[in-house]
Amino acid sequence: MSERKPTELAEFLSARRARLTPQDAGLEEPGGRRRVPGLRREELARLAGVSVDYYTRLEQGRSPSASAEVLDALATVLQLNDAERQHLHRLAKPPTAQRRKRSRPQSVDPATLRLLELLDQVWSPAFVLGRRLDVLAHNRLAGALITEFRELPAKLRNQARFVFFDPHARELYADWAEVAADTVAMLRLDAGRYPDDERLSELIGELSIHSTEFRTWWSRHKVERRTTGRKTYHHPLVGELTVNYQALNPAGDPDQILFVYSTDAGSDDETALRLLANWRDAGTGRAGAARTAH
Repeated sequence: MSERKPTELAEFLSARRARLTPQDAGLEEPGGRRRVPGLRREELARLAGVSVDYYTRLEQGRSPSASAEVLDALATVLQLNDAERQHLHRLAKPPTAQRRKRSRPQSVDPATLRLLELLDQVWSPAFVLGRRLDVLAHNRLAGALITEFRELPAKLRNQARFVFFDPHARELYADWAEVAADTVAMLRLDAGRYPDDERLSELIGELSIHSTEFRTWWSRHKVERRTTGRKTYHHPLVGELTVNYQALNPAGDPDQILFVYSTDAGSDDETALRLLANWRDAGTGRAGAARTAH
C-alpha cells in the first residue's frame, strides 16, 4: 500500500509556518514573547479564512480532505512558490491504495541525444536528469566538467549520490552547500510526485543514513526546482568558471529535465570551457557523440 503518512503534510505545513514571521504575513508586530517561531496556527487559520479547529485537524492529518480553494488560500498566506504549492496539493490528497513499485525504465528521446551532440559543438555542457535525479545522458563537455557518469556503476549515475557521496563534488562546486540544499529540494519535489516509487524511497533512506547534512536539509521541507541560474565550478584543469544554466523538459516529458549550460560571450568562462573541450577531444582524438548513461 502507499506509505505516505499524515505527518508529511503536518511537517511541511509546520516548516512553512515557522519560516514566515507575523510581519511577513501582514500582521502587526505582536506584543510579548512568542513561544514558537513564525506564524501560530490560529494566525494562519484566520488569514486563510478557515477555523482554527479545521486547520489543526488538517495539519495533523485528521481531516479526510481539503478543497483546492482551502489549499490555495493556505498556500497564498504561506507565500509558497509554484513548486511548493503543487507539493502541498499532492500531500493533501488521500493516499492511493496501491503498492510500492519499481518505476518503468527511463530512456532519452533520440532527438534529445542529437541536441546534446549539437550543444557540444557550441561549447555548452548539457545533461538530462530523470526521476530520482538519475543522470540519463550527458554530452562530452558535461562529462569533462562534472564527471563521466556513464563510466560509473549504474547505481552511482545519480546527481544526489554524486553531490553527497563523491569527495570530488565538494571540491568541484564553489558553493557545495547551496548545490546540495537545492538537490534535496528537488528530491523533496519528486517524493511528493511519486510517493510509491520504491527506488526513490531507497535513495532517500540511503542519503539519510549516511549524510548528516542531508538529514538537516530534508527536515526543512524545502521544495524547489530552479529553472534558471548561475553556478560556479572549481575545475582541477581549467580553474574557476561560472556558467549560466537553464532547465527544460525535453520532448514534453515531465519526468525528465534537460540542463543546458552557457557562458557569457567573450568571457574568461567561455575561454575555460573551450580549453576544457579541446582537452577532452585531445584525450580521445575525436569529438564523440553524446550517449545515454545507462
